[in-house]
Amino acid sequence: MSGVRAPAPGGLALVEDLVNTLSVDTGEDRLAAEFGLSGRALAGAVTLRECLRAACRAHAGHAVPPGRLDTLNELLAGVPLLVRIGPDGAARVLPAREPTGESGLTARVADAIARAAADGTWTRLKACEAPDCQWAYYDRSPAGRGRWCVMAVCGSRAKMRTYRAARTA
Repeated sequence: MSGVRAPAPGGLALVEDLVNTLSVDTGEDRLAAEFGLSGRALAGAVTLRECLRAACRAHAGHAVPPGRLDTLNELLAGVPLLVRIGPDGAARVLPAREPTGESGLTARVADAIARAAADGTWTRLKACEAPDCQWAYYDRSPAGRGRWCVMAVCGSRAKMRTYRAARTA
């Protein structure tokens, strides 16, 4: 579904991009190529990605596999953040130490989540309701009740399945 919706605002675009490195329907995984990770760092990033997908699914009101959010909280707890006030008086969230590899990605994600939580946009990052999609998207609907990454694709398919089921019943 890439490119159909505008990207999430600010640092949430990183989280959205990370979650969307896996195409659930085709199995294509671009995580290693897009983030330049391999070996242990790649394995850790896969865990981070799937835990973030679980959080996005939770934002959309879906059940989350047991332990996924606990694992995400453990990963984020490993990245201490500091708040620093700049010369302009604006607050910035920064990693407490210079992270590298997988910890660098986790630190950037933690920073993005902290900023999004502060400005109230974190829960707008959701995962598509379609089980064969689960693409992360930023819900810009006024009521925040979006269900599909793209209404014209996943939403239409779901509505057509419902229509056909009703006609055959």
